[in-house]
Amino acid sequence: MSRLRAVLGSATFILFGGPTIVAGLVPWLLTRWASDDPSTALQFLGAVLIAIGVGLVLETTARFALQGRGTPAPFAAPERFVARGSYRVVRNPMYVGVLAVIAGQALLLGRELLLGWVGVAAILFQLFIVLHEEPELRKRFGSEYDDYRRRVGRWFPRVSRSTSSAL
Repeated sequence: MSRLRAVLGSATFILFGGPTIVAGLVPWLLTRWASDDPSTALQFLGAVLIAIGVGLVLETTARFALQGRGTPAPFAAPERFVARGSYRVVRNPMYVGVLAVIAGQALLLGRELLLGWVGVAAILFQLFIVLHEEPELRKRFGSEYDDYRRRVGRWFPRVSRSTSSAL
């Protein structure tokens, strides 16, 4: 896939696909963006989480397009294995970003219902990753992916012995 097609495909995926549906459409349907007037501190924390989440989604999508020569969409997956940037820290930073956006919306709006949606979305992501993504990545990238899995945590960074002794 050419870089231009990968960039256009990735932008389309972000605007009309998974992240926008999970972190945009569903939260809007649940809340209509109505606020329960949370404290300023919670609103600030929510805005920070949203900014971090959006940053992660954009960074990971750009990496898929520019380095992996593909998109986050399963039907146009990257041709090359991507393990740079935020993918060096956790295996699923795009999903982490989407969950951070929803959690940020929950705090910003003061809507506990959105915290429930974070939990549901996390379970759905986990099932998709374990049942579809990881087996496909093993098939496509073999030992390169197996080595990556041993080094990098699925959801949380791993602290190696060499790292922990340096702390």
